[in-house]
Amino acid sequence: MMERMTERVPSTSTGAPTAEGTDPVVAAGEALAAPPAPASAARVFGDRLALAERYAAHLADTGISHGLIGPREVPRLWDRHILNCAVIAEVMAEGSSVIDVGSGAGLPGLCIALARQDLSVTLVEPMERRTTWLQTVIDDLGLENVTVRRGRAEELHGQIEADIVTARAVAALDKLARWCLPLVRPGGRLVAMKGSSAEREIEAATKVLRRLRAAGSSVQACGAEVLEVPTTIVVVRKT
Repeated sequence: MMERMTERVPSTSTGAPTAEGTDPVVAAGEALAAPPAPASAARVFGDRLALAERYAAHLADTGISHGLIGPREVPRLWDRHILNCAVIAEVMAEGSSVIDVGSGAGLPGLCIALARQDLSVTLVEPMERRTTWLQTVIDDLGLENVTVRRGRAEELHGQIEADIVTARAVAALDKLARWCLPLVRPGGRLVAMKGSSAEREIEAATKVLRRLRAAGSSVQACGAEVLEVPTTIVVVRKT
C-alpha cells in the first residue's frame, strides 16, 4: 500500500507554492489521483504509455508524501513535468548513455527512459530517501534501461561518464557546467533544461564553459508538436 500524505510538505524546485509560500495540506487518508494522460502522451511514449501513466500515479501519491513534488502540481503533472521532460529525448542519438544529475523525482531521467527504451539512463541523486523512492518506482515499472547512483555530481568525476548529461532546475549554467561537463564523454553534450533565462545564462557562463573545454553552446526548443509551450534547453558540446 502506498503512503498517504499526512502533513504539510514544502515545495520543491518542481512545485508551485501558494501565496503563503507552502503547499496546501492534504488530509490524512485523502488520495490524489493523477490526471489522465493527454492524447499527445501517446506520441511521446508509444507502447510504453501505460508505464508512463503508472509513473504519474507514483508522483501523485508517494511523490507527494516523500516531498518530491507539491500537491498543487498534480493537476499539471503531464504538461509541466512528465511531457515537459520527456520531449528533450528528441535531441539524443539512438543508443546514447545518459546521466541525469540531481534526479529527484526522476525529472527528467525517468521520463527520458520511459520515452526511449534504447537509451541507457543513470539517475544521480545525493539523498538516500529519494534514491530509495526512485529504485522502488524503477522496480515497479520493470525498467531495465535505468540505474540509480547515490552521490553528488562532483563526487563522481572520474568514476562515471556518459554521452549526454542532463539536469532540470538544479543550478545556474556556470555552476551546472562545473558539476556536469566532467561527466560528459569527449564529443558528448550537456543538455540543461532552462527557461527564458537561457541566453543570459550562456553569456554569464562563457568563461567557465571555455575553461571546461566546451566547443560551443546553443538554445533549442523541444516538443513543439506535443506541448503548448515547448521545452527550452541549453546544449553545450564538449570537445
